[in-house]
Amino acid sequence: MRVLLVEDDHLLGEGVRVGLVHFGYVVDWIKDGQLALQSIVSETYDVIVLDLSLPKRSGLEILKVMRSKNINTPVLILTANDSIDSRVQGLDTGADDYLVKPFDLEELCARIRALHRRSFSRADPVITHERIVLDPAARAVYLDGEPLPLSRREFILLQKMLENAGRVLSREQLSQSLYNWDDEIDSNALEVHIHNLRKKLGFPLVRTIRGVGYVIDKQDGL
Repeated sequence: MRVLLVEDDHLLGEGVRVGLVHFGYVVDWIKDGQLALQSIVSETYDVIVLDLSLPKRSGLEILKVMRSKNINTPVLILTANDSIDSRVQGLDTGADDYLVKPFDLEELCARIRALHRRSFSRADPVITHERIVLDPAARAVYLDGEPLPLSRREFILLQKMLENAGRVLSREQLSQSLYNWDDEIDSNALEVHIHNLRKKLGFPLVRTIRGVGYVIDKQDGL
């Protein structure tokens, strides 16, 4: 899952960034409201974690512009202001959830997972598809009931494709979900991850759509 973290407090931002990466997220961290808005308009994220008090443009301004442009990415607000009015204003402006500083990193991750799950209208936190069970909270995959060891990026890739079963995802869409701005990417990196994932699965789950991208077909009857 690719997360945009917008937080100008260096100590807090670095701690959250490191923690989210530790839990398997791909994270872009921005400290400036104007740059954040530019990134939100031009890039694709699964969830945005947004501070309200930012230089250049506030979190509320960012929310207003996002929603006016019909950018529906789930937004979780981080703020030191615990007042009811502040929370109501943020939610009414377009935020999906609210977390008051200081907070527990595991709770933040749980809220991010919940927002992401709801964006797919999925009630069950565990993804089941044919012979595969994927548990995002435990970062575990089971094949025919047995644990399937995957690398961090193989896990992200499989989750992304299962969540979009039946939809062809382009190389760019899949690469964006695997790498942040600071990562150096080999030209064939995605193909290597696809190859390794197919080898570990041992059955033809991932199909190549030549010249377009990759797809996991929907299960019969769904």
